[in-house]
Amino acid sequence: MDKFRGMKFRVVVLAAGKGRRMRSSVSKVLHPLLGRPMIEWVLGVVQQLGPEEVVVVSSGDEALLGFLSSKPVKVVVQREPLGTGHAVMVAQGELEGYRGPLLLVYGDTPLLRVETLKRLLERHLEQQAVLTFLTVMLDEPKGYGRVLRGEGGKVLKVVEEADFRGEGVKEANAGVYVAEADFLREALKELKPFNAQGEYYLTDLVEIGVKKGAKVETLLADDPQEVMGVNTRHELVMAQDVLRRRILWRWLEEGVTIEDPDTTWIEPEVSIGPDTVIRPFCFLRGKTSIGSSCRIGPMVELVDTVLGDGVEVRFCSYVEGSEVAEGAVIGPFSRLRPKSFIGPQAKVGNFVEVKNSVLGPGVKANHLAYIGDAEVGEGANIGAGAITCNYDGLRKHKTVIGPRAFIGSNVSLVAPVIVGEEATVGAGSVVTKDVPPGSLAVERSKQKVIEGWAKRRRK
Repeated sequence: MDKFRGMKFRVVVLAAGKGRRMRSSVSKVLHPLLGRPMIEWVLGVVQQLGPEEVVVVSSGDEALLGFLSSKPVKVVVQREPLGTGHAVMVAQGELEGYRGPLLLVYGDTPLLRVETLKRLLERHLEQQAVLTFLTVMLDEPKGYGRVLRGEGGKVLKVVEEADFRGEGVKEANAGVYVAEADFLREALKELKPFNAQGEYYLTDLVEIGVKKGAKVETLLADDPQEVMGVNTRHELVMAQDVLRRRILWRWLEEGVTIEDPDTTWIEPEVSIGPDTVIRPFCFLRGKTSIGSSCRIGPMVELVDTVLGDGVEVRFCSYVEGSEVAEGAVIGPFSRLRPKSFIGPQAKVGNFVEVKNSVLGPGVKANHLAYIGDAEVGEGANIGAGAITCNYDGLRKHKTVIGPRAFIGSNVSLVAPVIVGEEATVGAGSVVTKDVPPGSLAVERSKQKVIEGWAKRRRK
């Protein structure tokens, strides 16, 4: 059981960095990783710890404030970019009167794992420290503050990259802290901007604590990748690849076959049943849910879609906001637009588009059809080139096709219209009136043959 479980603590997320190296008008922490803003990855991890409260320090960017407004956090704005220490000073207004541990993390560290933060909190409690921070061993710690130690390995201070003049120090500050609120409140008063950047460094808390004789502890991170900060688009790509592979490895362990992990994209809210096969170049996005024993791809994209057990989605198909029941086959080259339901054992084939429609069990629309705003009964057949003419230029209208009806090739059903149960519509017909059950509807002009037409045309 977690040693800190039941402990009351709070979290401060520092997310006010401008991210100038991104060369973007978008706030750095809003840049997406696998379809989810960077800061959402951080919030998702810290909220798993069950803190009393999460305070986010924002730059005041309107888009970021709008995003945070829907989250269970308190937001404070750092109007002037005066450094990480100053950002924590700004947060103190929301922490007034609080006594206990504070977890301090950065909003641009999306690779942090909840297990590491638990270990950090446990270390802090076990050692009864006033400050405990995460460190990492790096062969090339460029860009990181260096952890300096004295006799017996006792930590002395952290020196930021811009102020570091030594060499050979491979232990770096990972930028994650647990600090007792009372200690932090007093130590912040002693921060001074006497450094190369002219900023208030949060790292100076370490030296302040040591000089006071307070207990300052560290925890070495197991995985250097985990503490990587994202400051450039290059680092954004690197972080995204780490997250993507974490998700892929988890699904492999859950019994999903992923034929080519290098070309497979699975977002964090996707769920997949065992014995499903994901073929190369597939993109599973949003809140997609896939049943067991499905076969997806290659080159398929599913967005916010539900697939039942045993569904097959073939080559180059795109499905969005739809539901496909067990045993159905989609594709190749099919498109399901939002609010489409494909019933059990139904088939939607080559170059068929379905929108806002219900296809009953066993329906077949095997090629070159458009089905929009329609209800198609069990076992009906939709021929090649058949379409529902659902839009009159002002409004959408519904088409109803009864069970076991047969719609011939190149038929146009002009909605609103009903084709009854077991009715047949002859190929090439334009249907503007209801077709009674069991009847045949044929709408064609009489064929006319003009002999010698080709010869006369040449003249």
